[in-house]
Amino acid sequence: MLKTQRRSVLGGLAIAALGGVTPLWAQTAKSVASAAPNANALKLAPRLRIVIPANAGGGWDQTGRALGTALLGSGAADEIEYENKGGKGGTVGLAYYADKYSNDPNTLLMGGMVMVGAVALQKPAVDMSRIQPIARLTSDYLVMVVAASSPIRNVGDLAGRMRANPKEVPIAGGSAGGVDHVFAGVFTRGSRTSPEELVYLPFAGGAEVVQAVLGGKAVAGISGYSEFSEQLASGKLRAIGVSSKRSMFGIPAIREQGIDADMANWRGVFTGQGVSAARQAGMVEAMKLAITHESWQKTLKQNHWESSWLAGPGFTNFIDLDLTTSRVMTYLLKLKA
Repeated sequence: MLKTQRRSVLGGLAIAALGGVTPLWAQTAKSVASAAPNANALKLAPRLRIVIPANAGGGWDQTGRALGTALLGSGAADEIEYENKGGKGGTVGLAYYADKYSNDPNTLLMGGMVMVGAVALQKPAVDMSRIQPIARLTSDYLVMVVAASSPIRNVGDLAGRMRANPKEVPIAGGSAGGVDHVFAGVFTRGSRTSPEELVYLPFAGGAEVVQAVLGGKAVAGISGYSEFSEQLASGKLRAIGVSSKRSMFGIPAIREQGIDADMANWRGVFTGQGVSAARQAGMVEAMKLAITHESWQKTLKQNHWESSWLAGPGFTNFIDLDLTTSRVMTYLLKLKA
């Protein structure tokens, strides 16, 4: 049985449990009073809680803690408590949040594309209809790479090889059913090849994807830019496309190269099903202020995240479209939970 992990930041510094050090289960992030308070501050509550449906250290954890720091800095709260509860692509934390905090106006939940994919794959009893979207915050786009020695120069070359013989074009990426896998399916379909014929090699992390490509086990690899940045800079890997609608990181967008495929590994913040519309509106305004804070802007730059603010009905419709896409790909790729 998974235990809820309560962690926090004191004075803005993360304290991690590493190498036999006893974890600190009950910490609280506190703001440091400034000489000139923010005149535009929108105080949600003296104390807020952020539930992160993942273990410490990953993308959701980084985003949640960066948001907490920005909420403190913008004056939305004086203290932030973090709860990590990982497992099954965020669906364990989702169920926990819906059960415990559905009516709590001072507790937020992090979520994103990975959770959408996990819901489509697992069909859990508690799904995203049990929470209410507040705002999409960031997008982390996927990069397709090949070895520097590969004859593949662009995504058109890769698509052509897949059409000719998809069984001889294995693609490496993250966990089976995850965002990399779903995007590989979208790319395969955009290449006019049946997703059922995709040969996908799942790995636990970006380092293994790199080794699969460099070692010739995979023809191409898919992951976030940061996972490939070192090998791209050294010339060991060559980027052939990025999953955004426009070029990024100096890499041409896959869609701009004629393949109908784009996808963002987005992350956002949610609230409980029982939280009032007025409170949700206040949360949206507080998030708008938080993402202008210098600490948030610094985090975006450091992690190569794109700010992708979206709220209101637009965000709700966006999630519905992502969920539909994930369900279709889960079916076409014949994925099993």
